Amino acid sequence: MSKNLYMVSLGCNKNLVDSEVMLGKLKEYSIIDNPKDADVLIVNTCGFIGPAKEESLDTIFSLHEVRKEESLLVVTGCLTERYREELQAELKEVDLFTGTGDYDKIDEIINSKKSRFTPATYLLNDEERVITGSKSHAYIKLSEGCNQSCSFCAIPNFKGKLHSRTVESVVKEVTNLVEKGFYDFSFISQDSSSYGRDLGKKEGLIELIKAVENIEGIKSARILYLYPTTTSNELIETIIDSKTFHNYFDMPIQHISDSMLKRMKRGAGKQRITEQLHMMRNAKDSFLRTGLIVGHPSESDREFAELLEFVKDFDFDRVSLFAYSDEEDTAAYDMSEKVNEDVVTSRLELIETIVKDKHQKSLSSELGKSIDIVIEGESSEGEFFMGAKKLSWAPEIDGEILVNESEVGALEVGKSYKADVKELVGDKLLVSVTKTLF
Repeated sequence: MSKNLYMVSLGCNKNLVDSEVMLGKLKEYSIIDNPKDADVLIVNTCGFIGPAKEESLDTIFSLHEVRKEESLLVVTGCLTERYREELQAELKEVDLFTGTGDYDKIDEIINSKKSRFTPATYLLNDEERVITGSKSHAYIKLSEGCNQSCSFCAIPNFKGKLHSRTVESVVKEVTNLVEKGFYDFSFISQDSSSYGRDLGKKEGLIELIKAVENIEGIKSARILYLYPTTTSNELIETIIDSKTFHNYFDMPIQHISDSMLKRMKRGAGKQRITEQLHMMRNAKDSFLRTGLIVGHPSESDREFAELLEFVKDFDFDRVSLFAYSDEEDTAAYDMSEKVNEDVVTSRLELIETIVKDKHQKSLSSELGKSIDIVIEGESSEGEFFMGAKKLSWAPEIDGEILVNESEVGALEVGKSYKADVKELVGDKLLVSVTKTLF
């Protein structure tokens, strides 16, 4: 009889890649949607900030309540890596624990029914992943760990220093996926612009971009998670000049006040960040995404006002906002001047209004244009629309496009089409398909 597997992948898309590696190692299992029928349940946890940790624990408890007798509940990922001793002592609901070093050994862990924490950093190499959620797009992880020392971030403490895959390893994986029909790729890591520096390559990402461009069959690519101090003008220009990589720039700046950036240990100051952003913004058909933290210890009214003014003045396409999370084992955790929770909430509300307006302005700029889209499936609005994304956008995070008309007949999930943008309905573009692309 076939064995059933239920998996929950929490947190970022880097975690998703690791979950896909585990699915590749457990192909003898049937993947199911109902945890009550599972023989093995796996939770790939996130341990980055407070709300993510709470979600991970809530998921573990919820699955334990509904799982059948004799099933195995396996917990892996960043949360278990970060709190391995505490969780193994306290979570009696869990049968097996593993961390971030054994994704490619998950089958051995389940078969032996023994928890395992390998201290070495796991880097995907020749493992075959089971790509989930798309027939056309895949995430490609470039590295693990991070050499930065941001005051608010605990990732280097449990992920370790930067460990990059070789260019050959990445190219091989992408080539194999192209042969399976994938043509759209997002390259990700904790700090993508530092890729290769541990291998002695100052501009490793430039080398990788040029190598990927030579892979026949790739139609679309983007880099996620650039870091200001390791993003050179040459790197920005390489992306702009590329015929494969979109002018898609995802660089979390976290703040813009020089005093706050110094306190956050970000390395780059306002002048350098502004220079980078203008280079990106001035590129043809560019798309800019960033991330900001509100309420970091000692953030004054003046410093927040400077951030607010900057976001008003600069046209980001998308902005992810985060309330500061006080994480042990970080420099900010030991800072004394914590910002009152009510102040953080009110600041978030102020900046959210501006960010929403920027998002609407970005979407409005598409009206009347002919754009390339990818069909992703039935829309969130129901069966009357097909759901899509702009080809240059990253999946899930940049928004949904609604398709209600087609001049080419039935539309296929995973295929790309040319479409005319007709309306902006709320926060969604409404388009009509005019031509099949690929």
